[in-house]
Amino acid sequence: MDDLAIREPPRILVPIKVLEGQALPETLVEFLAPADVIVLGYHVLPEQTPTEQASMQFEDRARAAVDDIAHAFHEAGREVETRVVFTHDRDQTVERVAADVGATAVLLPNPVGDIEELLVAVRGAIDTDRLADLVATLVGADTQRVTVVGITTDPSEFDATVAVGDARETLLARGLAPERLATETATSERPVADIVDRSDEFDVIVMGQQEGTLWSALFGDETERVAEGAVAPVLIVRGQPTESTSG
Repeated sequence: MDDLAIREPPRILVPIKVLEGQALPETLVEFLAPADVIVLGYHVLPEQTPTEQASMQFEDRARAAVDDIAHAFHEAGREVETRVVFTHDRDQTVERVAADVGATAVLLPNPVGDIEELLVAVRGAIDTDRLADLVATLVGADTQRVTVVGITTDPSEFDATVAVGDARETLLARGLAPERLATETATSERPVADIVDRSDEFDVIVMGQQEGTLWSALFGDETERVAEGAVAPVLIVRGQPTESTSG
């Protein structure tokens, strides 16, 4: 039964600045294609602008841009769900839609060429199995190589070796060949900055959401530099929803 649950496609929310010409590279579309993808076209409005007014003015243009991205997934053999939102609060909107669609992860779509090297960063109390399962689904039977890096600021509070070992076992159990998998552990006072420093060595970064909001994991507080400094796309894996979220 566990295998059946694991093999349900993960759901990835892709927020796009829909009126700013943001697009997804073809290689990223192909990489994400094994997942269920939800494209969220959003535009942040000035506080004084009513969302209804913006919808009337820009809805057709925004919808066309989102449909272009959806078409790229269709070309890769996948249907995608699309949404268009005009909002005053980007953070809240991404949080709400991610919860609404049951997203496994949210993508920060930085530019990328060929996707060959993945960095999976394990930094603390996250759902390591969920993170590793997403990675195993996306790399599939291709030739991408995965490096799982466990980073801790205090080994007495977080055992990076155990967490990395758990992620490795999940990846191997899902069929990733051992020769395509490397593991590392490190102790660092600046784990997020260390991830950014190494981002030019990898084509995609996968990391788990820790405390705080989903958008703060992408852009705020200590991980702000991941969004602003990383040169690769970043996938933030959300924690398992609680039973109460369905109400």
